[in-house]
Amino acid sequence: MESRRFAIFALFMVQLLYGLNYTIAKVVMNESYIKPFGFVLLRVAGATLLFWIVSLFVPQQKIEKRDFIKLFVAALFGVVINMLFFFKGLEFTSPIHASAIMTITPIIILILSAYILKEKVTTLKIIGVALGLTGALILTIYGKSARAGDNVPLGNLLIFLNAISYSIYVILIKKLTAKYHPFSFIKWLFLFGLIILIPFGYNEFLEVQWKSFTPHITFSVLFVIVGATFGTYVFNPLALNKLKASTVGIFIYLQPVIAGLFALYIGADFIDSLKISAMLLIFIGVYLVIKKPKLSN
Repeated sequence: MESRRFAIFALFMVQLLYGLNYTIAKVVMNESYIKPFGFVLLRVAGATLLFWIVSLFVPQQKIEKRDFIKLFVAALFGVVINMLFFFKGLEFTSPIHASAIMTITPIIILILSAYILKEKVTTLKIIGVALGLTGALILTIYGKSARAGDNVPLGNLLIFLNAISYSIYVILIKKLTAKYHPFSFIKWLFLFGLIILIPFGYNEFLEVQWKSFTPHITFSVLFVIVGATFGTYVFNPLALNKLKASTVGIFIYLQPVIAGLFALYIGADFIDSLKISAMLLIFIGVYLVIKKPKLSN
């Protein structure tokens, strides 16, 4: 019972860290302290260092040589494309838009699972997919931001592509998580991702004016590295190990709630009827996708 409670706590922490990350990362980029690709490089470099340090103190499994290729491809989708599109999209869109669109990840995973893993898809799930994608499209095309310089359609499109990339990563990593403990391969996943990211973020990383950082910006950058990256990758395996997939899926609803409340609190976003309607469509769609079918008598 205690282990389940801790797993629920760990899962809540994942959603909390991700939820706060939308606004915190956006503020750092919009105030021109770090550009998106430079921020991604810093984020992955910091997390990679932490994962390799932690690996010195926990039991490790030896990774088979043939699985390194799978890890490299997974890093391409789960670290590189995923994070580059997310941060660039977040630069142009609002925290509420981004967090709402990311909740369609279970829907995309369902579609990919049906196509790649040949998993069965029910009529209810098809309806859920249609509703969720409709909500995401409404946000992408018609949504507005509180910041005049934002390009919401482009930002939302990049966040949507980021969700697709992350979903592909989940499918790719599925067999590896069954074979290895996460701590055994996450350090390699991030190391490969870091190597691929260097050409994309190197120039923007060099442009960072470190002396201009205020204590608040320094804390924000550390939060993204330690909390929203390293912390979530530590808490996620602990939650997934003890909880059902359906429980994990439901918790994704917390992300836009946390992101929205925090963004509204600091004045980084606003809410309107269109956002509420689109988010409801996405929530209902995700619920139908992750809902377990009733067993027939």
